[in-house]
Amino acid sequence: MTDLSGRAAVVTGAGTGIGRAVALRLARAGARVALLGRRRAPLDAVAAEAKGGALARSVDVRDRKEVERAFDDVAHHLGPLHLLVANAGVGGPDVVAGEDRFDEIVRTNLDGAYFCLRAFERQLAPGPEARHAVVVSSCIARFGVPGIAAYSAAKAGQLGLVRSFAAELAPRGVRVNAICPGWVETSMAADRMREIAAELGRDYDAVRRELLAGVPLQRISEPDEIAGLVEFLCSPDAVGFTGQAFDLNNGAWMG
Repeated sequence: MTDLSGRAAVVTGAGTGIGRAVALRLARAGARVALLGRRRAPLDAVAAEAKGGALARSVDVRDRKEVERAFDDVAHHLGPLHLLVANAGVGGPDVVAGEDRFDEIVRTNLDGAYFCLRAFERQLAPGPEARHAVVVSSCIARFGVPGIAAYSAAKAGQLGLVRSFAAELAPRGVRVNAICPGWVETSMAADRMREIAAELGRDYDAVRRELLAGVPLQRISEPDEIAGLVEFLCSPDAVGFTGQAFDLNNGAWMG
């Protein structure tokens, strides 16, 4: 296990799924973790579960001022920041019940990641300890899928953010990378599979089997696999990686 003792970390979208797994993994490694998300109840549950406890704060990443206030508060309680995992996001189709969701999806996934990266930069620990930012993107950043143009564009945009911030922060010794998961065993993935099943008028279990049959390893990832990659990126073994996008998706994208 990577030793993150004394490091201050922020995880957004930390109440469920990938964010929850990442937060618990970092806490086990000794980090002092702040959990950010819109719903307080799941954040409090993760904070209670985290080794040594964690700081929970409600924040809407679409609101830049709210993000800045939250990061200021976290730094006040935990000290200067060493690690950001920008995981907060929403998915789903572009149009629901006749309403176009482009603004909501892009604002949450792309603008939210940018706001968090800038707020992290403002509260950055001076070093010499390693500092890292990890953005949780998606394999959908790599290829097109009908009906989810907003999500695809936002996730592809996150990779542009990562490359630019990696170049911008490299002189200060900060590493910035992205992870591009495929299907992960989360409520968000299950909801999307149900939407696809409903669109096709098919049974959920049958659609799930067919979706995974198209993945070379024919499996769905667990949230802790993503958390393990985050931990690796924080380790001394990853010292040479920055500006990269890591495709942890069971072969769904081979590039």
